[in-house]
Amino acid sequence: MRKKGYSFLLGLLSFILLWWVLSILTANRSLPDPFRTFQRMWELRNVIFLHTGASILRVLVSLFLAIIVGVPLGILLGRSQKINRLLGPLLYFLYPLPKVAFLPIFMLFFGLGNLSKILLIFAVISIQVIVSIRDSVKEISEEYFQVMRNYTTKTSDVLLFLIGPAILPSLLASLRVSVGIALASLFFAENYNTTYGLGYLVLSAWSKMDYEQMLAGITMIALVGFLFFSVLDGLEERICRYR
Repeated sequence: MRKKGYSFLLGLLSFILLWWVLSILTANRSLPDPFRTFQRMWELRNVIFLHTGASILRVLVSLFLAIIVGVPLGILLGRSQKINRLLGPLLYFLYPLPKVAFLPIFMLFFGLGNLSKILLIFAVISIQVIVSIRDSVKEISEEYFQVMRNYTTKTSDVLLFLIGPAILPSLLASLRVSVGIALASLFFAENYNTTYGLGYLVLSAWSKMDYEQMLAGITMIALVGFLFFSVLDGLEERICRYR
């Protein structure tokens, strides 16, 4: 815990120092110094926490959906060459596409509310999870499966005691990447028909030329990202000790 606190403090101070230096060098009103921005954050703390909570909730729901869909599908692709040959080319075709460009389509099919935004983020990160899990399962030596078959024929035991521990580090690594992608996609998605969310807060402040509020929103996005990364690191330290 002390190490995490030191890491957070070091990262925050480095971020503030770089920000402060850039604000002095540019001397531009659109880049206020961090001290004025933090003062503005404190004044708007209730509003900012409300926007932050809305964004975190959208990301959490999207990650949950990506896990419950992506992990089983990734395992299936990793264990079945026939299914992998059938769906693998589709994954490679969809993977590089900029999914945020499909936001208008999601809105047409699922409405203008939270559902379309959550499904957009899910679409962005689920393929990342599927590919990561598939590759992790394919790396498991077939000898381990043969040993498991000597002791049990239950699929649940194979998933729990062999595949699960093998893919968990890759899943957490994939979720780290997914968090960054999700926050970037969320910023785009929250600019449309939204009243709460950090993306909406930043763009709304920019349109009103309230640059302190704009930087406050950007800072909160960075803090949310750090929070997610810290939680994932903590999970890896606790449940992946067998590595």
